[in-house]
Amino acid sequence: MAVASRSFKARPPQPILTSTERSQAPATPVTAMAHPDTHTAPSPSAATAVPVGEQFAAFLVASGQLAPDQLRLAARVHSKVKTTRTLTSVLVELKHVTADQIREALRSGQIQAPLGDVVVELGLVEPHELKLADAMQRDRPSTSLADILVDNHFVNERDLIGVLADQRGLASAALDGAALDVALLKRAPLAVYKTHQFVPLKREGERVVVAFVDPDSAPALEAARKYFGRDLVPGIVGRRAMASALDRAERELQSAAVPLTPEQGAVALVNKIIEDAMANRVSDIHFEPSRERLRVRFRQDGVMVPVTDVPLDQATSLIGRIKVMAGADIAERRRHQDGRIQFETARGTIDIRVSIYVTIHGEKVVMRLLNNRDTLLGVRDIGMAPRMLELLQRDALDVPSGVVIVTGPTGSGKTTTLYASVNYLNDAKTSIITAEDPVEYMIDGISQCSINSKINVGFAETLKAIVRQDPDVIVIGEIRDQFSAEVAINAALTGHKVLTTFHTEDSIGGLVRLLNMNIEAFLISSTVVSVVAQRLLRRVCHACAEDHVLTPHELARLGYAPLEAAGLTFKRGRGCPACRHSGYKGRVAVFEILVLNELVRDAVLSRRSAYEIRRVCIEASGLVTLAEDGIAKAAAGLTSFEEILRQLPRLTKPRPIGELRRLLGVTE
Repeated sequence: MAVASRSFKARPPQPILTSTERSQAPATPVTAMAHPDTHTAPSPSAATAVPVGEQFAAFLVASGQLAPDQLRLAARVHSKVKTTRTLTSVLVELKHVTADQIREALRSGQIQAPLGDVVVELGLVEPHELKLADAMQRDRPSTSLADILVDNHFVNERDLIGVLADQRGLASAALDGAALDVALLKRAPLAVYKTHQFVPLKREGERVVVAFVDPDSAPALEAARKYFGRDLVPGIVGRRAMASALDRAERELQSAAVPLTPEQGAVALVNKIIEDAMANRVSDIHFEPSRERLRVRFRQDGVMVPVTDVPLDQATSLIGRIKVMAGADIAERRRHQDGRIQFETARGTIDIRVSIYVTIHGEKVVMRLLNNRDTLLGVRDIGMAPRMLELLQRDALDVPSGVVIVTGPTGSGKTTTLYASVNYLNDAKTSIITAEDPVEYMIDGISQCSINSKINVGFAETLKAIVRQDPDVIVIGEIRDQFSAEVAINAALTGHKVLTTFHTEDSIGGLVRLLNMNIEAFLISSTVVSVVAQRLLRRVCHACAEDHVLTPHELARLGYAPLEAAGLTFKRGRGCPACRHSGYKGRVAVFEILVLNELVRDAVLSRRSAYEIRRVCIEASGLVTLAEDGIAKAAAGLTSFEEILRQLPRLTKPRPIGELRRLLGVTE
């Protein structure tokens, strides 16, 4: 969803103090930033002496969401905390309030505080990072603090825009991956959009939602009202997202101006199939020839879904069009081929990997949509339980060196977790370099290399060159063989942090497979710090979910005795139009995170069996298995009994659901 559906009443902007003015007035906090791209003189009347954390607390108490005795307890805890933890984070940690209630307080318009103080209070920026940004702003007085925070990767632009939107009472426009309305785009010249930095998004009843980089710009607002009405709905968006949206708008307007000829039928059909796949968040498109037709199917939410059948007289031209787009040899029909497509649509550029396989009935084509996601996820967004997330951050990503491995079969979401981890580590102080095949997300601030064997830029050459580039973090897209495994191990031995993926069944399997690749056990135990295994299960459709009380037979299949989990209730979908009568809509990730402590390292050094290593991990490191995390998520109504049986390995007897919730840090 590009913009929230509710109506917004914009609050008046609050001006900015420069860093110099801050230092001259230490007793008075700076006023809130109007927008990341404005920089105006301060307004003394807008300043306040009340710390921002106390303002949040006062609002929550006044609105009845926080009891006074709870606030007093949180204040005592906060006064004794030696770290940079804020009062609001203590309130959330104590479960007195939720993060959504904190945001609602910000949206109320009663928090009168500078942007810098707000993002620190919300935990988006550390205090020392804000001080560093202030110092940078003294050297670049014409640049806003928000731009400095984003440009130096102190904060994600999307998160910062969300805070600004909440402060201002505006809609936050998520333009990444959002389809643009061509009919709306045609109302105004492209030059107007580029000059005033706005773009129309969609209709909301009789009104038009318009995203602005600077909604306080009178010329921009007046220009937008000229074409979209006085009663438009203003939204706020980051400068980078706007630049990308304007590029897509230009391509969309150009393509709309060129009518298709009859000869372009195959072109139009291929384009439509790809665009439909993008709109439905499909991972793969299959073109499958048979004796009588060419069948087209999507892999959606991990399962195959029939789409359409193409007559044989059109199949040849359709496959030929795909081969041209992928750079394959159109005349070669006897050998398997591979290719790649950079496909431009109104939703942005998507990278497609193409595999052409020769069958007895013709060429079968599978197109994998590599970056068919709206935006890059953060580690908090991938679906890990609280305790697992804490383990990942504290014992894997925050350690200075070592190898972090993400394992799972093809299509299990490994790359999403890998990139979320890279995004977590990406800041102004860290040098990150990657070797990927191919690059699936382009991230500002890191050096990414896409493997291309056609020009001899292979893994071997690239991995040898990486260590000479003075990196802090090395990202290897996948451990493919003994050579890439040795490079990852050796890089960790020299003090680098290495992130990579691996194809194994579970976290223990990752360690065992490294041993079977003739990597010395002492090297594995001394360099691997964590192994994360994962799967993607289909999510139960919320619109048609109903209770599913497990029978004794179903409990036994999960590994429970009938009396151990009597009355355990999952959810299952009846099927409805919202989920195309499948009972599922979307997917949810389940994880297994192994952190190697001394007992686990000793088990690896002793080359114990996978069963023994797993037992040590469960007893000594608090390992929660994939099946157990899946059971906990099913008990929370996220997935179903059938998905657990279909997807997850059940290698040990699961622990009681109450104990699993405690280990994962989740509540009923």
